[in-house]
Amino acid sequence: MSRRQWSIQDAKNRFSEVVEAARRAPQVVTKHGTPAVMVVDINEYERLRRLERAQAPSFADVLLAIPQDDREFPQAKVRMREPGI
Repeated sequence: MSRRQWSIQDAKNRFSEVVEAARRAPQVVTKHGTPAVMVVDINEYERLRRLERAQAPSFADVLLAIPQDDREFPQAKVRMREPGI
C-alpha cells in the first residue's frame, strides 16, 4: 500500500514517488506536521473542476432570479463561473 501523507522535505526529496502515488490516490503534503497541500491525479482534478462548474449558476440564472418588482431581495453570496466555460 502506498503512502498518503508526506512531509514537505520527503515530498521534495522523493517527488517522483509522490507523483506516482498521486496517480493512484490523493497525497497530502504536510508542513510542520499540518496538512498544507494535496497532490492529485490530473483526471481527478479535472473531474472536480467539472463538478464545481456544473454546480455554479450561470449569469443568466442569476439575472433571471432578480425580482421583477420594486421589492428588496437578499443578495446571494455565490461564486460565478469563469467566462467562456
